[in-house]
Amino acid sequence: MHDWLWPGFLAFVALILFFDLFVLHRRDHVISTREACKTVAGYVALAMMFAVGVFLFAGKDRGAEFLTGYLIEQALSLDNIFVIALIFTYFKVPAEAQYRVLFYGIVGAIVMRLSLIVPGVKLVDQFLVIGMALGALLIFSGFKMMTSGDEMIDPGQSRIVRLLMRTGRVTTEYEGSKFLTRRNGLLYMTPLFVVLMTVEVTDLIFAIDSIPAVLAISNDAFIVFSSNVFAVMGLRAMFFVLSGMMRTFKHLKTGLSLVLMFIGLKMLLAHWIKIPSPLALTVTVLLIGGSIVASVIARKREEQRAER
Repeated sequence: MHDWLWPGFLAFVALILFFDLFVLHRRDHVISTREACKTVAGYVALAMMFAVGVFLFAGKDRGAEFLTGYLIEQALSLDNIFVIALIFTYFKVPAEAQYRVLFYGIVGAIVMRLSLIVPGVKLVDQFLVIGMALGALLIFSGFKMMTSGDEMIDPGQSRIVRLLMRTGRVTTEYEGSKFLTRRNGLLYMTPLFVVLMTVEVTDLIFAIDSIPAVLAISNDAFIVFSSNVFAVMGLRAMFFVLSGMMRTFKHLKTGLSLVLMFIGLKMLLAHWIKIPSPLALTVTVLLIGGSIVASVIARKREEQRAER
């Protein structure tokens, strides 16, 4: 591994995020679906160009690992998008401030993943029992996701929200896109700060599934981290494209559940059975793609029955 690879990649990510927030979106405004689609396309294009570089310079196995990790993180992020949409609705976040919340939420997610993935890869490499434990966790998570139903969450009852509200230093009204404000010389949190903290905690919860899933795909910390980062960076724009469409993908949860259980089984048996990276990528694509196709077909059938 070249010494410049990690600092070079982190500098590249910082440059992209800086350009996104301070050039493309320097003014708070409502993000249109067309603008969001263009941004998503840009991030996907960057990820695919990076994938080509991995295939060329690191080989087909590492390339397949990157694409599998990227696809799994993207797919799991879809469920995260639905939860974030509920949070925004509950707190009545102004449309023009939502992108900024998501931006800083993504920055926090990248830092959190860096702090978890690097030591995580080393632990899995050194201790077989940790890899097996993570594999069992993924199988359990997949089963739990499949059987959990569609219960709604109540963002206002989360521990982080109650903790912040107890301080008595949260204003009742939004002040544009400010997270903090001063009142009588004292620093207060705005409701937007509470929303940001709720989004960060939500991402931490989802990372419990997504990070072990990608750790099961590759033992290369750079591949695991870079695939996560590319998926997470596009999450903000994808939110504005898909937040109103999530209920359309009614079978997506089943597909994700099966992916988690498959990857968990791969990790659990890794010491005895080596599943090739291209095969893992193929299975992941088929499960996620199949669940999306099944959801679209089911939606069309429901619409046809409603028209009769």
